[in-house]
Amino acid sequence: MNMSIWFLVGAILVFFMQCGFAMVETGFTRAKNAGNIIMKNLMDFCIGTVMFFLLGYGLMMGPHGALGLVGRPEWGMFLDFESFDWSSFVFQLVFCATAATIVSGAMAERTKFSAYCLYSAIISLLIYPIEAGWVWGGGWLSRLSFIDFAGSCVIHMVGGLSALVGAAILGPRIGKYTKNADGSITSNAIPGHSVTLGALGVFILWFAWYGFNGAAAADVEEMARIFGTTTIAPAVATVTCMLFTWRKNGKPDVSMCLNASLAGLVAITAGCASVDALGATIIGIVSGILVDLAVEVLDMRFHVDDPVGAVAVHCVNGIWGTIAVGLFACNESYGTKGLFYGGGLRQLGVQCLGVLTIGSYTVLCMILVFKVIRGTIGLRAGAEEEIEGLDVTEHGLANAYADFIPIESTLGVHSEGPVDTAGLQPFPLTLSSGLRETPVGRKRYTLVRILCDEARFGTLRDTMAGIGVTGMTVTNVLGCGTQKGKTGQYRGIEMSMHLTPKLQVDIVVSKVDPELVVAAANAALHTGEIGDGKIFVYDVEDVVRIRTGESGYDALQISEL
Repeated sequence: MNMSIWFLVGAILVFFMQCGFAMVETGFTRAKNAGNIIMKNLMDFCIGTVMFFLLGYGLMMGPHGALGLVGRPEWGMFLDFESFDWSSFVFQLVFCATAATIVSGAMAERTKFSAYCLYSAIISLLIYPIEAGWVWGGGWLSRLSFIDFAGSCVIHMVGGLSALVGAAILGPRIGKYTKNADGSITSNAIPGHSVTLGALGVFILWFAWYGFNGAAAADVEEMARIFGTTTIAPAVATVTCMLFTWRKNGKPDVSMCLNASLAGLVAITAGCASVDALGATIIGIVSGILVDLAVEVLDMRFHVDDPVGAVAVHCVNGIWGTIAVGLFACNESYGTKGLFYGGGLRQLGVQCLGVLTIGSYTVLCMILVFKVIRGTIGLRAGAEEEIEGLDVTEHGLANAYADFIPIESTLGVHSEGPVDTAGLQPFPLTLSSGLRETPVGRKRYTLVRILCDEARFGTLRDTMAGIGVTGMTVTNVLGCGTQKGKTGQYRGIEMSMHLTPKLQVDIVVSKVDPELVVAAANAALHTGEIGDGKIFVYDVEDVVRIRTGESGYDALQISEL
């Protein structure tokens, strides 16, 4: 197999990861910010491309000199287009874009778009190229045989640390945390609007990760081994997280398991070509537990609002995966063997040194970048903009899903038939004098409003028809009673209230006795279970049929067309 062709195919797969990140971030945030998330992921790559080819690539891949700290740009793409190594440029570019896009998720739903474009440009222009050059461009860490085959440290830890710094300086979303009277702080769940989109993004990322990890393989045999470890680690991490959250929370956590798949992929990235199946399994087990604990500690202990879990997935597991190479490396292809395979402490020490230096460099640079942006053009969107949604306020986009999802009515598809109303006694209502007494010559008009379970609507509809009710208005609503609906958890946080879907059925009657309507509705809907619903009765002053102009009693009766 021509590995140079596979090298470029791998680069294409890495580019496709932008789609995966966009879907994960969109699904794990609210619908009112979906367009903003998509725009940020698009501009990550577009702005990053401009910054990287102008200067970033030269700083990363240019000659590093004796100290190996910064490459010297040579701008071969401009001066010698034909002989320039375009394969290397395209490959390094798509990796650079990945580092920049990680930041988007942790700072989602409250960051100014202009500020985001600026710090994304700086990451691609200066921050990523310099530290990546230390490892992949002939810099000082590569000379120590630091192993980061595909970027657990260089890309994921750097992106995750940038996200952590940004989220901490930016502050949480409005409503994320509540300060109690005793001074304690409660974390409130803000669920994303589409787990389906999030899952789609995870599958896309997992698929593209075979190019992310495998593109630089020396031959087909090594590529196959990399594919193997790249499959084992995330699969084990996901199973571990499922069992861990199931035991801890009582039910397996869907969104956390999606994060666990990505955590396993991130952790195996550094050592995908250096560890064996056992090492990949252990890396996956630790990742599956680590991602859940990191999400909860950051949220509940440090109150860092990360809507998508970017810090736990990329920063925490990027660090773990990089250090794990020093423990589980089983060959000497890219350095020395790990501690548990007879290599001693040398490789572990080099890995820890790389994490410490790259991490320190990233944190210091990003603190400076974010604080300068905050003090100049501003980092955070205004409170009104955040509440209304960044789609409208930042982009003039009324709805990212306008007319995309058709609403198909299923009301009344199932019906047990009307209840038997023969001999049914009208329900005695406590009516005000205004409802009991009507002027001479005027009929009484009454609105009966019924809140009920959709599953019982067919029976209600047929029962109403059986007693002579000729019309009704039905609306989908959300609500809860004193029981507060169902309780559950989102990413380890107990939901304090869950609004359940109900139907609101409005019936205005005059000829039909409202007390009979209430009695028939009660008979149709009663199951004895919590959530059967409620019935409200209101006086109606008058009613007008628009088509004919009829009013009062006549407007409520069947008329000729």
